[in-house]
Amino acid sequence: MNDGIESRIPAGGKKIVLAGNPNVGKSVFFNALTGLYADVANYPGTTLDIACGRYNGDVVIDTPGVYGVSSYSEEEEITRDIILAADIVVNIVDTVHLERDLFLTLQIIDMGVPIIVALNMADEAERGGMRINHALLEELLGIPVVRTVAVHHTGIDELKEKIYQARPGLVDSSLLEKISRVSTPCSRGEALLILEGDPAVSQRCGAAPGAELESVYRSRRERANQIASLVVKEAGENQGFADKLGRWMLLPVTGFPLLLLTLWGIYELVGVFIAQYLVGFTEPMMSGYYEPAIQSLLGGLLGPGSVLTTILAGQYGVLTLTVTYLIGLLLPLVLGIFLVMAILEDSGYLPRIATLVDRSLSALGLNGQAVIPLILGFGCVTMACISTRLLNSDRERRIAIFLLAFGVPCSAQMAIIMAVFARLGPTYLLLYILILFSILTTTGTFLARYLPGVPAPLLIELPPLRLPQPKNFIKKAWTRSYNFIKEALPLFAGGALFLSILEVTGLLQGLRALLTPLTVNWLHLPPQIADVFIMGAIRKEFGAATIMNLHMLPIQDFVVMLTLTLTVPCIASTMVILKERGWREGILLWCVIYALAFLIGGVTAHLLEAFSKSGALNASSSLLFGLIIFITGAVLVLSMWFRPRKAD
Repeated sequence: MNDGIESRIPAGGKKIVLAGNPNVGKSVFFNALTGLYADVANYPGTTLDIACGRYNGDVVIDTPGVYGVSSYSEEEEITRDIILAADIVVNIVDTVHLERDLFLTLQIIDMGVPIIVALNMADEAERGGMRINHALLEELLGIPVVRTVAVHHTGIDELKEKIYQARPGLVDSSLLEKISRVSTPCSRGEALLILEGDPAVSQRCGAAPGAELESVYRSRRERANQIASLVVKEAGENQGFADKLGRWMLLPVTGFPLLLLTLWGIYELVGVFIAQYLVGFTEPMMSGYYEPAIQSLLGGLLGPGSVLTTILAGQYGVLTLTVTYLIGLLLPLVLGIFLVMAILEDSGYLPRIATLVDRSLSALGLNGQAVIPLILGFGCVTMACISTRLLNSDRERRIAIFLLAFGVPCSAQMAIIMAVFARLGPTYLLLYILILFSILTTTGTFLARYLPGVPAPLLIELPPLRLPQPKNFIKKAWTRSYNFIKEALPLFAGGALFLSILEVTGLLQGLRALLTPLTVNWLHLPPQIADVFIMGAIRKEFGAATIMNLHMLPIQDFVVMLTLTLTVPCIASTMVILKERGWREGILLWCVIYALAFLIGGVTAHLLEAFSKSGALNASSSLLFGLIIFITGAVLVLSMWFRPRKAD
């Protein structure tokens, strides 16, 4: 990574590094200095990669948000090495949390790197009754300090004027003496990190790690507290509506109603307006105008019905299905989900949602951040799988994607489910919900119990609530959507090519015959139901809609709806899962879920037949069967939690 950065620096150019705690606005400064776009979010951990740009012939580097530089995390390692090689560090500090942020400021000063401080979010501090003595802070630190409100471009011009006035700050004399005793040829910054016991820097410099970490950190924290106490004056409590609303969002009695209202709004926007109405317009436009035009063009050039025409422009054509899905289906959905996520991030509400529901999701091996993907899955599983990127650990992303793929029906499928159960009656719908809830709870508990690793604790900062800036969240949503579509294009093209080859070789018809023993002998369904599962693998609602044209017993309708719900989502979601989890894990997940779906479907079919008369359930039989399923799931969950867990 450093080699890539070095290659971008012109002759005589400087490395200007932006550093600061998470959620202080570094990316806004990066955009202002370079004119480029990087993610700007009021949410911790959004800067995952290193962004580089140019300013006055120099290179500007945006680093991940960290509270200190060391080897404790990948973000800290990356930031540490970039700061060690920096010519100038622009340290962005959250004025509201000055005492906290000064720890990193003092560590960079102790490293001897030229530094300038940008006191950002100064307007929020002033609204909260804080007054900062900037002149005294400059004197105590020995470096330039600039007051900024980056989102409104306040102070940016002054920062640009003073950026080359950055200089090494004042260091405690006792610490300098300790650093001078580090007997190895290295820079002052490296000597400090060796003194603090950083193993990577110590090994790199050929020195033994020091044992002064605790004393150095304690002294630095005391210095930060002392400086903050001298320069910060509280003008009295000045609590605004945003502060009160932020507290209401965290209290269960008010937080859950606000959350339900927010989730309802998200569902109406993404799950109904975009997934149903907007996609209901864009997808027919693509299939009704674009696809016929391509088919007509290729038919004239290559001959209608030819193998190449079928592969390129057939039902699963590379130029038809791929483009229709990406532009007509995925682009509106992805743009919608990224727009919602950007607003939630920039407003500061997302970490409050995570904090509120953290305990409720802990039994499933997830923390509070997983509530967003799980809810969005009922709008579109495809976009819900994309949103699992906000989860902190790979283990949590794995559990969330498995649950989404296994038992969360999308809005399009839910419409068919409602139509089918309207015909079957409310008894079957209640039974369906009870079984699905028991399956998902048991599955989540099992994964949480036996997957390697431990649940990641919810360590999250609660930023102030802010009114999102339209220019920022719209630009962010569009940039993320464009990048996703660009990455997804080859995956969708490959999937369409595979299906087309199956079709022209006759293997697709063979798959129907291959599924017949499973559907007839195990699920006790008619032979033509095989088409439902094959079509469901392409688009789940297509498969579900096929059921409407079949005349089956009520129990058979129920079994096929349950089994289809539990199978892997449509090809669009499958391609996203393969992209997010990799081909090996994605294919394994796909196979496991299909096996479990047919296993559960077959067991349910046999049990329902034992409780039914003439292929139908009465209310008492349905209630008894539902209670058996619920109690069985509860026993499984309890047995897993009370069983001693093996050491990882």
